[in-house]
Parts: sequence; structure tokens; C-alpha cells
Amino acid sequence: MTRTSVLATSALARPRRSRLAICALEAWYEFVKTLRLPAYTIPTLSFPAMFYVIFGLGLGVSRPVGETDAATYFVATYGTFGVMGAALFGFGVGVAIERGQGWLLLKRATPMPVTAYFFAKVVMTLLFGTAIVLMLSMLGVVAGGVRLSLGSWLALGSATVFGAMPSCALGLAIGYLAGPNSAVPLVNLIYLPVAFASGLWLPIQFLPTWLQEAAVILPPYHHSQLALAAIGADRGGPIWGHVLVLVGSTGVFLGAAYLAYLRDEGKTYG
Repeated sequence: MTRTSVLATSALARPRRSRLAICALEAWYEFVKTLRLPAYTIPTLSFPAMFYVIFGLGLGVSRPVGETDAATYFVATYGTFGVMGAALFGFGVGVAIERGQGWLLLKRATPMPVTAYFFAKVVMTLLFGTAIVLMLSMLGVVAGGVRLSLGSWLALGSATVFGAMPSCALGLAIGYLAGPNSAVPLVNLIYLPVAFASGLWLPIQFLPTWLQEAAVILPPYHHSQLALAAIGADRGGPIWGHVLVLVGSTGVFLGAAYLAYLRDEGKTYG
């Protein structure tokens, strides 16, 4: 390789490393900033644990639910519930408030690539989601006597955390469609009924038949089924079917978010 080609390759590689460094730095600052917001951190981390204690432990840790017991079953469903909330509120409310404050306008005026902002939000959601899953897992082991193999724990954690991508995309769409004052009620209006209808509060088999049939069109239902499949407590069906629904719904919500983003850009810069 000639000296010229080496220099050219190095010149091309530098911007890529620089972009990755910017994304990593933005993700770290986003995480630290969010960690210092008790209005987000406290309910995001405490609500899943509170619901787990009330329902998972309150129903009786050894009570059978499908192919497992209540304590183990609710680690999966309330983990899904918690990660879904972290994504919806982190994106939906966070983006809407930052738009209203003019923070996004300021960031658009800087040389920072716009992808770094969204990357940081995703990383922040995954970190908080991981914290929720770890907290529920420890609570299940200590208070509920949950016992799983290492492979099952890893599969459960991966499915619960990374299954939140549709919720991230939906939250992003809400963040660009709603205002700072309307984002919280709008997210709650979607989050709580959909979580209940998807079987995240109570086992799906405890719900009315018509609601069980309707749940299959909801992405959180498929998210929870992936988590339950890791502990052998899902309702059956191919794993790829759940993955396909999550991937497809993520694409649809991202499309809606992109259209809302273009509308917002046109309103700001048009």
C-alpha cells in the first residue's frame, strides 16, 4: 500500500471515529442528565418493583401461572412493563419537553450529527431497562425464590430490554407530535391501557377472551411473549412471529416519527 493510499484511508477513518466518539459522549451525558431527574428516575425504577410486590408476591409466589409460578412469571411481564415505560417516557416526554424548551433547536445549530441525539436516547433507555430487569430479578430471587439457569436469565434479560424498540419508536413519534404539556397524559393514555390489555399487569389468560384475542395486535403482547418464552411460560407459537411483529411495528412507528420530524423541521425552518 502506498503512502498516499494510507493517508487517504486514515483521513476517511477519522470522521467515523469522531462520529462514534460524539455518539458515545452524547449517550453518557444523556444518561447522567436523566439520572439526575427524579421525576423520571424514581417512578421508572420503582413502579415495576411496586407492581411486582403487589401482584407477583401478593398472589403467592408459588401460585401456578401457566407452566411456571407467579413469582417467576411476573419477573418477565413486569420487566416488560417497566422497560416499555422507560422507553415511552424517555422518548415521548423527553423529546416533547426538549422541543418545547428549544433545546433541540440549539442542538440543530451545533455541528453534532442529529443521529447522536437519537442514539443517546436509545442507549439511555436500554441502560434504564437493564437496571429495571436487574432489580426485578434480584427481587424475584430474594423475595420470590425464583430460580433459573444462567442461559434463561440471559435470554430473559435480552428479550425484555431489546424488545423495547417499538416503544422507543412510538415514544419518538409522540415526542414530535405532542407538546410539552400534553406529552405526559398522552403517554399515560397509551401506556397503561395497552399494558393491561397485553397481559403485563395480570396474566393474559386471566383476561376476558375477547381481550386475549385483541391482544395479538399489540406490540407489547409480543414483547412479553418473547420474555415469557425465555422461561418457558409463553402461549406457544413461533418466536420469529413475535420478532416479526416487533420489527414491523418499529418500522411503522419510525415512519410516523420521521413524518412528524419533517413537519417539525418545516415549522421551525420553513
